[in-house]
Amino acid sequence: MKKLSFLALALVLLLSACAPNFGKQNEEVQTKEKTKGKAIIPKYNISDKYYRTILPFKPGQARGLVVNNINTRFDLNEFEMGLMRIAQHSFDTDKYYFREGQEIKADTVRLWLNRKYTKEQLKENKLKDSENIGLNPVNTGSVANPSSPIYLAHILEHDYLTKDDKGNVKLAGITIGLAMNSTYYFKVPVGAGTIEKEESISKAEMESQGKKIAAEVVKRMRQMKGLSEIPITIAIFRQESKTSVVPGNFVAYTTVDQGSSSLNNWEKVSEKYYLFPSTNAQNDHRDDMISFLNFKQDVEQYFPNFNGVIGRAFYIGDQMQDLNITIPIQFYGKTEGVGFTQYVTGLVMQYFPKYLPVSVSVTSVDGPEAIIVKKANDTEPFVYIYQ
Repeated sequence: MKKLSFLALALVLLLSACAPNFGKQNEEVQTKEKTKGKAIIPKYNISDKYYRTILPFKPGQARGLVVNNINTRFDLNEFEMGLMRIAQHSFDTDKYYFREGQEIKADTVRLWLNRKYTKEQLKENKLKDSENIGLNPVNTGSVANPSSPIYLAHILEHDYLTKDDKGNVKLAGITIGLAMNSTYYFKVPVGAGTIEKEESISKAEMESQGKKIAAEVVKRMRQMKGLSEIPITIAIFRQESKTSVVPGNFVAYTTVDQGSSSLNNWEKVSEKYYLFPSTNAQNDHRDDMISFLNFKQDVEQYFPNFNGVIGRAFYIGDQMQDLNITIPIQFYGKTEGVGFTQYVTGLVMQYFPKYLPVSVSVTSVDGPEAIIVKKANDTEPFVYIYQ
């Protein structure tokens, strides 16, 4: 029998039975860093895909900058979570604890994201020579006709800490994400205003520039206090355009050994997101596309004149790793929503392979109506219907 519950009951169960007892399970430790003091390590971990976070929570030094520099919310989420996936190649989730980046300060990130300036441009922008540390190339052209695009959009730092036998916690590793542009947007003066133009950046050009920037970032980090010996993992993320409905993806990463400033060999990251239905999905993953279209067709038969089924699939290599489906629909009663959710749940089990995690979000103009979650190899999905 399928697990069907209303949100109110689900919340009661979660709060009473599933929530961790932090008062009994948390562990107090001592930090051995620039700012010494007591910290808390939660013993409860929701999944081995995630790291436990050191408490009290410290927001990243460059917090807020990422929102301004990343094109879409899809890119923002994938940039952060994808970097954590890459960190697991170097830092085991059982041995390391997560902390938002504290080593590269916000002002430093801002300066690094600038273009390099000529002496004339420095004077024009009223900057000092010491502030001329931008990682993007100098623009020797004009505002309307730049000599080169801005390649680097953002730098994200994640810190990883370990605990010794005496209960002391210290910094033991850093991951750096370089968000690179796939499209360069720039404003051109027209009359009393401006218009925005765009220029595509090839993957090969983006990756080449990203690797050069990565080497310079590591060189600079090694000169920072306390970072000369810390292992570093650095990864290149290609963000999508502003109009994209799927996120970008990491394309490569490398490691830097303890005490070294030399980058090891770059490792290719074969990850990509696809919109279902789409021409790209049809060309690259025809069989998966057919299964989705069959599912979509049956969903649309439930209500007349309805065609709102959208999927976002995540692939590693040629293998789909998970599928998130959104079904926006207007209900005229709660019983309609319950019946429709039961119907869709059956289709999820019918059309998608057992190994594939699938989540379906059913929404209306009033907000979320239901969510269906099928984990890998589950024989029964879990279903919530919101009141």
